[in-house]
Amino acid sequence: MDFLRKARLLGSLTVLCWASTAHAADPGPTFTAGQMRADLLAIRAALRDMPPDLAHSADVPALGRALDELDARLSASPPVTRDGAWRLFATLNPVLADGHLFVGFVDWRGDLRAHLASGGTLFPFEMKVGANCALHIRAQLGGGATPLAGRAVRAVNGMPARELCEQMLARVHGDTRTFRADLASRRFWFFHWKLFGQSARYELDVGDPAALVVPGSDAVPELLAIEASFERQFHLELLPDRAAVLTLGTFALPDKQPLLDFTRAAFTQLRTAGTRTLVIDLRDNGGGDDVMWIEGVMPYLATHRYRTGSTYRKRVISSDPASGEVAGSIVDGEIDSWFAPPPGHPLRFKGKTYVLVSAGTYSSAVVFADVMHDFGFGVVAGSGGSVRADQSGGTRRTTLVNTGLIFVAPRFVLHRPSGHVRPLYLEPEIRMDDSIPSAEVVRRLLR
Repeated sequence: MDFLRKARLLGSLTVLCWASTAHAADPGPTFTAGQMRADLLAIRAALRDMPPDLAHSADVPALGRALDELDARLSASPPVTRDGAWRLFATLNPVLADGHLFVGFVDWRGDLRAHLASGGTLFPFEMKVGANCALHIRAQLGGGATPLAGRAVRAVNGMPARELCEQMLARVHGDTRTFRADLASRRFWFFHWKLFGQSARYELDVGDPAALVVPGSDAVPELLAIEASFERQFHLELLPDRAAVLTLGTFALPDKQPLLDFTRAAFTQLRTAGTRTLVIDLRDNGGGDDVMWIEGVMPYLATHRYRTGSTYRKRVISSDPASGEVAGSIVDGEIDSWFAPPPGHPLRFKGKTYVLVSAGTYSSAVVFADVMHDFGFGVVAGSGGSVRADQSGGTRRTTLVNTGLIFVAPRFVLHRPSGHVRPLYLEPEIRMDDSIPSAEVVRRLLR
C-alpha cells in the first residue's frame, strides 16, 4: 500500500485539467466544415460502392439518419484537427456495427509510437472496460503489476467514469457493444488520448477519501509489446493430467513460415507428452489470414474434408469476362473450395480438442472456430454474444482526401459452414468467463 499512500494527495487539491497540462506537440493542420462535408460525401459513396451487404451489420435506415445528423454537425463545426475530425466521423462506427467497417486512422500504432517518441505520455494504466461502462484498473501501462489492480475507477480528471466510457463506446467500432467494450479495454490508452488529449498527471477517483494522482506514462502499451513478440503471441503450455494449452495470438503475420514451424514443433511436443486434452486459446486473436490456420493448424486436427464456409456474398472488384462478373456488381455463390487433411499424418492429434474464444476473438479466428465446431473437430468454449458467426472480410480502405482519415469496408460476407442463420452470434457450447486463466479453464473442462 506504499504506492497508494505516496500517490494520494489531500482532498483539497484542485481537480486537474488535461487541457492545461497537455503535451505541447504540434496538433497538425485543421479542417473546415466544407472539407469535412466533402469527406462525408466520400464515405457515402464508399458505403454505396464497397460493402456487399450493408444490412449484414447496420440498421440501414438508422445509418441514413446518422449520416444526415453528422452532416448537420459538420456544417456547424469550426475548423478542427484530425483528431477532432475523427471524434466527429467515428460516431458512425457503432451504427455501422462491424469490426471491418469503420472510420479510423491510417496508422494508429505508428501515431502512438511517434507520440511517445516525441516525449508524449499516455493514460498510465491498462484498463478493463465493461459493456455496462464499469471501469477497472488491470495493470500499469505496459502490463506491470500495480496494487491498484482490480480497483474500480469512478472518475478521471473530474469526468465521471460512465460519461468517459460512453463517449468512448460512442466511437469505437465493432459488431456489438460487448465487442466494442472489449476493444476499448485493449486500446483504452489510445482512445483516451484521441478523445481527451494528454495530461501531465491524471487524477483518479478510486473510492478513497483523498484524490489519487498519477503521472502520465511513457511506457509502451502491453498490446504493442505483445504484438512485437512472436513468443508472447504463440506458445504451448503442457499441464498435468496430459492436458495442454496452445495459444495462437493472431493470424495476421507477414510470413506464415514461423507459424508453420511453431505448430509443427508444438504438435511434436504434444505427441511426445501423450497429451489427451488440448485447448487452443484464441481469446486474444483478432484474426488475419485463413491460410495461417488452414496450413498451420488443420493438418494436425482435421479428420475429414472441410471448407471455410457454406455460401458467400461478394462485391466484384475486377471484371472477369470468363465468369461474367462485372466490377462493382454483387455476386452470391457457394464455397466450392474444400480442404482434405493429409492422409496418415504422423502428428495428427487424436485427443479431445477445445477452442477457447472471448469477446474479442474476431475475423479469421471466428471462421476457424466455426470450422472446428461445424465439422466436429472440436468444442468451442468461452464467452459468446459478442461477434457474428457469419463474418465479413476482405477489407479495403479509402483515404479521405481532406482529413487524411480512412474508411474501411469489407468486400465479402462469408456464411458459416453449417449454413445456419441462428444463432446470429458466435455462441460457445461451454460458457467460460474471459477473465479465467487458461490453466483454470483446462481444470474446469477436465471436470
